[in-house]
Amino acid sequence: MALERVFGIHAVKTILKHDPTRIRRVMVLKDRDDQRISEILDELNGISVERYSRQKLDDLAQGGVHQGIMAECNPAKPKDERFLDGLLNDLDSPAFLLVLDGVTDPHNLGACLRTADAAGVHAVIAPKDKSAPLSAVASKVACGAAEVVPYIQVTNLSRTLQELQGRGIWITGTAGEAEQIVYEANLAGPMALVMGAEGKGMRRLTRESCDFLVKIPMAGEVSSLNVSVATGVCLFEAVRQRGAVKG
Repeated sequence: MALERVFGIHAVKTILKHDPTRIRRVMVLKDRDDQRISEILDELNGISVERYSRQKLDDLAQGGVHQGIMAECNPAKPKDERFLDGLLNDLDSPAFLLVLDGVTDPHNLGACLRTADAAGVHAVIAPKDKSAPLSAVASKVACGAAEVVPYIQVTNLSRTLQELQGRGIWITGTAGEAEQIVYEANLAGPMALVMGAEGKGMRRLTRESCDFLVKIPMAGEVSSLNVSVATGVCLFEAVRQRGAVKG
């Protein structure tokens, strides 16, 4: 299995904090020993450190901003249905889940993970088929969120949604033709927000598993938003409502 590279101070610190066993070695810019780098090196606990020239690190980062540090890691592995059951059993607050149906672009997956982390989502769920893998690209775009927010891939998404409903979790789907605007919907309780692939939207069985559908009002010429942008709009409307309930 090919190793992946995680680069940048924040990304390396995050994986070191949450999943250090994945790190095989750390590569650092020659002659860089400032406090931020030194703090990371002090926490490596025996992990191999190698020094490289700026040109070499630039080449390894392939255009990314490495900030003088990079970690070579075993690929992250998605969680499964058993992990989801345990997570839901242990929750002490209303479930707040994001479901991605047919999102195959790793950039979009990474952006959705980053937004989910910022919104306080408990987990991101996707089907095993026709979904983006938790790749180095997704992890890079996620800016550390891939190590914090569980990414759960399930065998049968419609069955998983039905099981969530059995736990009292409302399934809110998004569709351009929905009658209800997202700002008018009740998103304050236990819920799973379902976002479909750009262009195609949710698959039929996924749509049929939803309790209700919502849409984002569009005032301009474009008919839809990028899935990660739309995810942010809907998740933070839920955050607003859930915060109001707590208050």
